[in-house]
Parts: sequence; C-alpha cells; structure tokens
Amino acid sequence: MAGSVLLPAYRVSSPSPYAILNNARVIHPMNSIRSRFLLPLVLCGAILAVSTASLFIRYAQQEKVPALVIAAWRLSLAAVFLLPSVLLKYRADLWHLRGPTLGVCMLAGVFLALHFAAWITSLEYTSVASSVVLVTTTPLWVTLCAPFVLGEHPSPITVTGMLLALSGGILIALGGNCPWMPIASWVFCVTREQFSHKMMFIGDALALCGAWMAAGYVLVGRKVRIRLALVPYLLLVYGIAALLLVGIVLGTRQRLVGYSPVVYLWLFLLALVPQLVGHSSLNWALRHLPAAFVSIALLGEPVGSILLVALFLDEKPLPAEVAGGLIVLAGIYLASQRTPAARQLE
Repeated sequence: MAGSVLLPAYRVSSPSPYAILNNARVIHPMNSIRSRFLLPLVLCGAILAVSTASLFIRYAQQEKVPALVIAAWRLSLAAVFLLPSVLLKYRADLWHLRGPTLGVCMLAGVFLALHFAAWITSLEYTSVASSVVLVTTTPLWVTLCAPFVLGEHPSPITVTGMLLALSGGILIALGGNCPWMPIASWVFCVTREQFSHKMMFIGDALALCGAWMAAGYVLVGRKVRIRLALVPYLLLVYGIAALLLVGIVLGTRQRLVGYSPVVYLWLFLLALVPQLVGHSSLNWALRHLPAAFVSIALLGEPVGSILLVALFLDEKPLPAEVAGGLIVLAGIYLASQRTPAARQLE
C-alpha cells in the first residue's frame, strides 16, 4: 500500500572520507511486516515517552531543583538502571570494544551531555521562545550533515517534510511564549531592552550549540548503532554523559542531594520513562532508519508535551500551539512517505 511504510527512501553514496566506522553507510532493512507495524509503533511510543519529560521536569522545578541537577540525575539513574543488564548479558560486548567503536560511543556521550548543558543554560540568558526555536533546528543540521558523515541522502519528500515539521515547531515555540503582536515584533518576542542586551546573544548561541550537539548525538548514534548492540551502547553513552553533567553541577557549586522526597520520585520517573523508554527506543530505531528521519520524528515531542500538560496540569493549548502541532504531525507524516520508486522495490 502506498504510504503505509514508515521507512523513507534514502540514496546511499559511496563511503565518505569523514566516516568514522567502516560500513557505516549500510542501512539495516527490516522485512515488510515489521517495517509497516513495528517501526511506527516504536517511534510513536518513543515520542510519547520523551514528551513526558517536560511534565516531570516541571514537577521537579516546582520543588526548586536546578535544571542541570535534573539532567545529571536523569542520566545517572538511567545508567544505573542499565548496569545490571549489561553485567549479566553484555559483558563480552563491552570487553571486546576497541578503537573507533569505543571512541564513537564516548563521543556520543559527550554530545548528549553538552546538548543538555548548553540548552538548559541558554534558558538563563534568553527567552524561552528564542531558545526553543533555535534548539528545534536539530533536524536541519542532521539533514545537512548526513550526506557527508553517513553517506545518507534524504529524498526531496523527506526534506519537504522536515521543513514543514520544523516550521510547525517554530510556530509552537513562538505561539506559546509570545503575545499576538505585529509580525515584526512577534518573531523576536523580546523587549527592546532584552534584545540589546549582550547576554541574550550568549543565550541564543548556547541554544544553537545545543541543537548542534543534539545533531551530533543523532549522527554518531546512527553510525555506531549499525555495529553495536543497543544496551551496552546506551550504558556507555548515558554513563559518560552523566559523569560530565555531574562534573558540571559540582563545578558550578550546585547541590545534587538534600531535596524533598517527592523530587526523587520525579527524577526516577524522568530517568525511567523519557530517557530509558523514549531515548532508548529512538536509539533502537537508528539501527533501522536514517538519522535525518529519526531527528524529524523528534519534533513530535512538543506536540505530545502540549497534550500531557493540558491533561495533567490543566494548561490549555493556545491556537498557535494547536496549529503548530498539526503542522508538525503533517510534516512527520510527509517525511515518512516513500517515493514511488522505492515502493516498487518492495
């Protein structure tokens, strides 16, 4: 059936001189039944799970927990949860890790930690709208870099879907944080004093850096997931990211403990649902789907967050958020469609 396979067509070129691992351009196909049903199910579940992060973070922040402390706990607990499974089933995988593969896993962890650190810190210097708009450009950078890093060339329909979903994400960010004003003022969504302040440019630069780090995390994950089992990869990445974030927290003299008991419940759920279920499912999908498409699917996160916040916190979405959410979903659907030529190969 036309349009029923959530596996976009990508043209794979000869190995790039920038490739980190051999055979990194190989895409692992799945049989027709699994690609039609399992991949869409996993991606939808991953997006829904990742969307719960904003809810748990909001609850923790209401207890005065700093954002970087939340990120450090999130990844630390996720790594601890994975450790028994790795020790019981995947010790040989870790023992035989050598050279480029181990280095790429460490690089993915660094990218993930820097993504959290840069983006969360940006919120202290610039508006929420500016930060979210810039950090949601991740799919753009993944799509631009994938041909050089992975040898994956997205089809025109995938690029069109990416741009459509990206525009919806921008509309959600601006519509949710800016008053309805003339377009010239609404786009910037800041006062003249804020715009002239140099610290805002630092915040914008940090948010953009967060998008670049997220793009690096997705690209590197796509590269190494072709060669390495999921669970040991996740332990290495989450563990390295956790160590870096804990170091940042301690270096900035923020406390990791001493909060109310309910805080640790939200931190536990944050590590379990959006990190272990959500991010781990996305990393699983990276073995079977191109990096650009997985990054496009991530734009569904704010849509899920809007629905969950409306349900549990009674925060009704604004018209611009509803419109932006529909545009994001339309863009993801468009990006998932295979070209006629690709469908004929099934």
